[in-house]
Amino acid sequence: MKANHIVMATDFSDYAQAALEYATALARDTGATLHILHVIEDPPLSADRGFGGFQAEAEMEATEQEMLEKVLPTDAGVPYVHKLLHGRPSRCIVEYADSAHADMIVLGTHGHKGLLRALLGSVAEEVVRRSACPVLTIKQPAKELA
Repeated sequence: MKANHIVMATDFSDYAQAALEYATALARDTGATLHILHVIEDPPLSADRGFGGFQAEAEMEATEQEMLEKVLPTDAGVPYVHKLLHGRPSRCIVEYADSAHADMIVLGTHGHKGLLRALLGSVAEEVVRRSACPVLTIKQPAKELA
């Protein structure tokens, strides 16, 4: 498989780290550029948007940009770019992948089931349904019991 662009979305969790390892290997093996993406979910419309609210948002954006820049491919030879977006995560991931002409999207998944999944939703599931390109979901392996 030859690829030019692989998008990997991170929420800075252990699940995203597991996905980063797969995305890096795929980018290395296919010669693709790895697009490391993080989405800051927009606050609800009812949130306080006064001066203090905008200041807090700017500080949060700066902090998350710093965190994003620390997410690096696990192989130093893989070319990469960082992208920080605002909005609904699933929508932003799909739209960015489309605009970047991504050959694949790689996502970590928390593997929630039942009521927890219904309450939290599933970014990965929505990306799989909406994406025009293949989506690889990575579930972090269960930790061995001590």
